[in-house]
Amino acid sequence: MSEVFEGYERQFSEIFASLSQKCTSAAASDGEQRRHKVSEIKSEIEDAELLIRKMDLEARSLQPSVKAGLLVKLREYKSDLNTIKNEVKRITSSNSKQVTREELLELGMADSLAVTSDQRGRVLMSTERLAQSSDRITETRRVALETEDLGSSILQDLHNQRQSLLHAHNSLHGVDENVGKSKKILAAMSKRIDRNKWIIGGVIAALAFAIIVILYFKLSH
Repeated sequence: MSEVFEGYERQFSEIFASLSQKCTSAAASDGEQRRHKVSEIKSEIEDAELLIRKMDLEARSLQPSVKAGLLVKLREYKSDLNTIKNEVKRITSSNSKQVTREELLELGMADSLAVTSDQRGRVLMSTERLAQSSDRITETRRVALETEDLGSSILQDLHNQRQSLLHAHNSLHGVDENVGKSKKILAAMSKRIDRNKWIIGGVIAALAFAIIVILYFKLSH
């Protein structure tokens, strides 16, 4: 609802409550005092009509979904104001039926109670809307905190996974280095084996040649 409309609505409620009380008081009085009170009532009625026109303009400037509800309220306010106007006519009319003081006081009390009840209902509705808004804000804040906690947890998991990947990468790098060193050692050992084979082969050939020479000399003598 528009804050401007709500401001006009509060002013109208205050004027309407004042009108109800003054109508009761005027009906219970007579002579100059009654004329003075009726004059005050008519002045406040003009103020109330001005507020209704302002509320009507404000309501028609809003969105259709909001405007419809406000226009319903305006019809109720106009009806209430018409009731006050009829009461004023009844008070000022010389041909109207005279009403006893007790009846007028009871009527005024009933109107005051009706206004008070209506105002109380509006206050309760406003309080309920505020409570609902507060609940929605609390729920939104709770969801935001849960989302923040979940995001922090996910970031922590990603950090841990990154550390694990870096550790695995370093381990693989170390394995590559060890494999490279092993290849070098194996190549060196292979060279040494080949060299030892040639040495052993040479020694065996030398021994065989020496044996042949020795046998030759023995057999020749």
